[in-house]
Amino acid sequence: MATVDLSEIARALVADGKGILAADETVPTITRRLAALEIESTPESRRAYRAMFFTTPGVSEFISGVILQDETIHQKNDQGARLPDLLVGQGIMPGIKVDNGAKPLAGSPRERITEGLDGLRDRLREYRKLGARFAKWRAVIEVGDMMPSGTCVLANAHALARYAALCQEEGVVPIVEPEVLMDGSHTIERCEDVTGKVLHVVFEALYENHVSLEGMLLKPNMVVPGGTCAKLAPVEEVAVTTLRCLRRHVPPAVPGVVFLSGGQNHLSATVHLNRINQIEGPKPWKLSFSYGRALQDEALHAWHGHNENLRAGQRAFYHRAKCDSAAALGRYSALVESELVAS
Repeated sequence: MATVDLSEIARALVADGKGILAADETVPTITRRLAALEIESTPESRRAYRAMFFTTPGVSEFISGVILQDETIHQKNDQGARLPDLLVGQGIMPGIKVDNGAKPLAGSPRERITEGLDGLRDRLREYRKLGARFAKWRAVIEVGDMMPSGTCVLANAHALARYAALCQEEGVVPIVEPEVLMDGSHTIERCEDVTGKVLHVVFEALYENHVSLEGMLLKPNMVVPGGTCAKLAPVEEVAVTTLRCLRRHVPPAVPGVVFLSGGQNHLSATVHLNRINQIEGPKPWKLSFSYGRALQDEALHAWHGHNENLRAGQRAFYHRAKCDSAAALGRYSALVESELVAS
């Protein structure tokens, strides 16, 4: 596939006011979330849960793509329709998570390296036949005493770059996700320093591996203090610091930055994205969202595993997607939130 085609897909994923639903939780992860509400996790219950999002009427106005998991991309609904085809029918692009998760890094067992490069070319080819037009690979970077090490950052950057190059070779847009975790007591200043260094090394690796920046998207963390940091950061500081970090380290050739929520609740993720988009000054990339729990949690609680609650779950999802869409345009407010709830 020509680079221009990949660029068109990447730009479509970050069209004005649109973002991505990350529905790519592994089976153990989604099982824990369902179990917290005493919902049994089976292939059928997981399928019903995810199909609730995929069939929400009108949500394509706000959602451009959905990241699927291997189980989901192969599933069909009760009428025999493939789940990826349900998305396509809504005008939403299917994507796929292709990494095999983070494992202990040899020589530095407190840190992790994401695995999954073996056989990736063939898997990408198969996923594309199943409808995937973009993919995701997540690297996790922990902050702590003497962490992250240069070895950890370099190893994960290299894996991200090799993944991205393989994606583009197979005509799939790569979403490059280097996540500096919120876990820990580090300050927002420390997060900015680590995030900047990680992005710098990642883009060097992408360049060395001949990845077309125009045909990819970046999925970074926002710059926030650690979850147990004693000093909280106001919305304005998060927005200013995050945008400053991006301006310093993300080339303008990248079409879009789709933030992960990274442990923020749905309101924080929406408010922070909104303020980032409101700040004046150069923003050469679209700044949108690729949220998982921040888009799903309200709908999960409304649905609660009961078929009779399907419409309630879809209304909750539609509402949050509409709020995040407004935030991606810098038009979200508390008034918008309350008006949307009432609608």
